[in-house]
Amino acid sequence: MHLVFDGPDDAKDVLVLAHGAGGAMDTKFMNTIASGVGARGIRVVRFEFPYMAARRTGQKRGAPDREPVLLESWRSVIEELGGGSSVVIGGKSLGGRIASMVAEAAGVRGLICLGYPFHPPGQPQKVRTKHLATLRTPTLILQGERDHFGNREDVARYELAPEIRIEWMTDGDHSLKPRVSSGATEQGNLDRAIEVASAFIGGLD
Repeated sequence: MHLVFDGPDDAKDVLVLAHGAGGAMDTKFMNTIASGVGARGIRVVRFEFPYMAARRTGQKRGAPDREPVLLESWRSVIEELGGGSSVVIGGKSLGGRIASMVAEAAGVRGLICLGYPFHPPGQPQKVRTKHLATLRTPTLILQGERDHFGNREDVARYELAPEIRIEWMTDGDHSLKPRVSSGATEQGNLDRAIEVASAFIGGLD
């Protein structure tokens, strides 16, 4: 499996990130988060699910892999990096959601979701939160206030475990990007996400 690294080789803390459904591990968003967290002394590791990694061998990228393949990809990466007790895991949207489904069984130190897809856009009744009600892994969700996969109003109705902390990014969309009219900036939200995520990791046992 092809891995990309940011941050110091000898860092005490390791964060493993997976990409979202439509974007690879080296999108501007993923590059910014990885380099920013890495610059704070945390080792950041990125990987791609098989359907996305296929592009590296000249194949056409298809739809996301079925859930069992996504879950096994996460388990394999965690094992390759020394097991759950060695890492914090997470990712953008799909990557973070699948990470949340293996986190507890893998015994990871923590979980960070960058825009959690609480429900499909326009379908708030189709929630993806059942396992989040009983999750015991320390979890940080960085969510845009107007994320169409779950905004403030939507999320307020969900039953979430006390171990889950949500930090709301000002007027952010699913990539934490605000509207110009809000007065917030994309870089400002990303900088805050990096700062909050790094502090969260630093505070884990």
